[in-house]
Amino acid sequence: MRHLLVGIACVCVASGIAPVMAQTADTSSVTLSTTQAPALSFEETAAIRDAVGSATRSISNIMRDAHRNPQATLEFFGIRADQTVVEIWPGQGWYTEILAPLLHEDGKLIAAHFPEDSDVEFFKKSRADYQRLLTRRDVYNAVEMATLDYDPGNPIAESGSADRVVTFRNVHNWLAVGMDETRTVFAKMFDVLKPGGMLGLVEHRARPGVDLQEMIDTGYVSEELITELALEAGFELVSRSAINQNPQDIRDHPEGVWSLPPTLREGNDNRIEYMGIGESDRMTLLFVKPE
Repeated sequence: MRHLLVGIACVCVASGIAPVMAQTADTSSVTLSTTQAPALSFEETAAIRDAVGSATRSISNIMRDAHRNPQATLEFFGIRADQTVVEIWPGQGWYTEILAPLLHEDGKLIAAHFPEDSDVEFFKKSRADYQRLLTRRDVYNAVEMATLDYDPGNPIAESGSADRVVTFRNVHNWLAVGMDETRTVFAKMFDVLKPGGMLGLVEHRARPGVDLQEMIDTGYVSEELITELALEAGFELVSRSAINQNPQDIRDHPEGVWSLPPTLREGNDNRIEYMGIGESDRMTLLFVKPE
């Protein structure tokens, strides 16, 4: 998918559009919301633990748990079994395998996937594969399909209907298409949330001060830029977490984040080194839609 999105971004560069620079302000200076970070009960954390341990998860996905920390991440986002949760661009369903059983009985999972009628073949295939996944287990039969595209006139779902929106490692894809499109996505995520609802976001983390083109080329996005985009959309920053950080990742690889597992785009070149590093260094941020 990266080469498709980058190709679109390169058209912008060739057309003479000035590159966008990320601001370099330290996000620690951003005023935090007065909204407190969610605190789950023992029963609520146990429900997440049970979903992470669900027998319906694939072995290949379970093997990524040590890198992606789903239990701690979903606890940090304050995900409860009775909530309406929107998962943005769920890909092949890595987190869906956890969220679907968690929300199956008392909540609702809305999967905002690629447009079904997209001109991009990868998008159509990815959505079709995901929909096939939903037919394989009864626990997926309550997942509601939706669409996230870049048309401001196409909302994800009913305005103000969701308790949580979550998105994992997607912002770099939106940036590759354009800043206006990225702003549209943040506005849509804001719109679908209830007042007091929260956006949980995980993304590959760039060093402060890198420019937009480097973010597109490497997949690493600055925490500063994401925070600015969220605040511009109307969100307030609740908290940030080190749950998904990886100090072993120096964030300087020939193929960016795609050099690392699970993609390993360089094949056998540096494979042992990359396996030792593990998956990318990632930010984990929580924003709220003010009441």
